[in-house]
Amino acid sequence: VQLVESGGGLVQAGGSLRLSCAASGRTFTNLAMGWFRQLRGKEREFVATTKWGGGNTYYADYADSVKGRFAISRDNADNTVYLQMNNLKSEDTAVYYCAAGARSSVIFAEYDYWGQGTQVTVSS
Repeated sequence: VQLVESGGGLVQAGGSLRLSCAASGRTFTNLAMGWFRQLRGKEREFVATTKWGGGNTYYADYADSVKGRFAISRDNADNTVYLQMNNLKSEDTAVYYCAAGARSSVIFAEYDYWGQGTQVTVSS
C-alpha cells in the first residue's frame, strides 16, 4: 500500500486545514486508516482513526486533545482518507502522518503502511 499525504501548511491559530491521504496498491474499503503526528524528538502521537464496521458503517476514534475539533472521513470511491482540522492551536503544530493497516489502533506500531508526512504549522 502506498500512501501520499497532502494539504499541510501554515495557518493562524483558530484556522482550519484539511489533510488528504491517497492510498493505492490494495483494496481500500476494509483498511483501517489512521492519522498520527510527531514533533521532532518526540514519539509519534495518535490523532484519529477510522475502521470498517461492516456494510457501509465506519467507526472513528480520536485523541482527547483533538475531539470536537478534528474529523476523520474517507471516500472509498477515491481511496482517500481526510482529516478536517478546525480551531487549530499552536500545540497542533507537527508533521502529520497517514497510516494504514488491518486493524484500527491508537498505537502507531500496529499500522503496516505509512505516508511520508506533511507539515502543519499553526502560528499564534
